[in-house]
Amino acid sequence: MEKKTKSREIPTVLSKILSIDVYLTNTFVKKAEHFLPFKQLKMHYKALEISAHTITWLAGWLAFIWILGSKNLYQMQVNLFIGLLLDIICIAVLKALTRRRRPAKNDDPFEFGPDKYSFPSGHASRCTFITYFLLNLWPISPIFIPSLLAWTISVCLSRLLLKRHHILDILGGVVLGIFVGLCVQLIYLEAETCAGLIAWLTDEKLDGGEYHV
Repeated sequence: MEKKTKSREIPTVLSKILSIDVYLTNTFVKKAEHFLPFKQLKMHYKALEISAHTITWLAGWLAFIWILGSKNLYQMQVNLFIGLLLDIICIAVLKALTRRRRPAKNDDPFEFGPDKYSFPSGHASRCTFITYFLLNLWPISPIFIPSLLAWTISVCLSRLLLKRHHILDILGGVVLGIFVGLCVQLIYLEAETCAGLIAWLTDEKLDGGEYHV
């Protein structure tokens, strides 16, 4: 006899919440597409998607650390990189556990494994964490705050308009981003520790160290 694959049983209340979420998401997207020239703006949405992608930030941030090589920035760079790694781990675990389907077929070739699922939004989480970090842990000049907030909000909205996520996925990502920011704030590494990590990874001799030559 063939074994029947048992599908997951979703609680009634949760099922209703998800149905409402799908309805609200579809309604919002249809209204937005009615007023916005989707085809003309799609390239901008794609650019926003790339600007907050996992690969973009991991590779770009490592290059940023390597190219600048400024000891004054090591503390900020290392702590933000730790937050990015923590965010990726949390996203992967939650997506693997929830396995919520995306609103539409995912055509991003860089998304695989747990990332093919919808909840929570990794882009929303990453943007929110970076914003939290640059507002609270390594405050940037007030001049750049409006641009930072506009980027974060635009990325979150673009995820809906590209039909990558539902509204609850975005909200879940925002909450997770704040959570990751709070975790990094609790374990925030000192400047000397960060410099030591960079020196160990790059085999660089620290001034005043035992092996400095």
